[in-house]
Amino acid sequence: MRYFLLCALFGYAAAIEMFGRDQSSAVRGRLMCDGRPAVGVKVKLWDVDRTDADDLMDEKFTDMNGEFHLAGWTKEYTTIDPKLSIYHDCNDGLKPCQRKFSILIPDSYVSHGKVPKKVS
Repeated sequence: MRYFLLCALFGYAAAIEMFGRDQSSAVRGRLMCDGRPAVGVKVKLWDVDRTDADDLMDEKFTDMNGEFHLAGWTKEYTTIDPKLSIYHDCNDGLKPCQRKFSILIPDSYVSHGKVPKKVS
């Protein structure tokens, strides 16, 4: 049974690589904390998957103005579900870890191909 399950998972992954479509998304923005630019904040663009691990499409840090631009692509059978995740320390006092805030990106910002045609 384990062998069958392993073969099925391997076959599914191989099929995505062979028959999935290239899809992309992009997002840009500016982060502020207490009215000032949030400098050096980690931002990530993900494709949320229900059946396997989420795909990291891009990852950066905000610049001196708190601005960022992320763009990436992945291959999927169905329309990708892009999500922006922000890892910040704004107004969290002395807490040792960063808080995570995520925003789902609408399907209207998903493009066919490896280069996004619209930016959220």
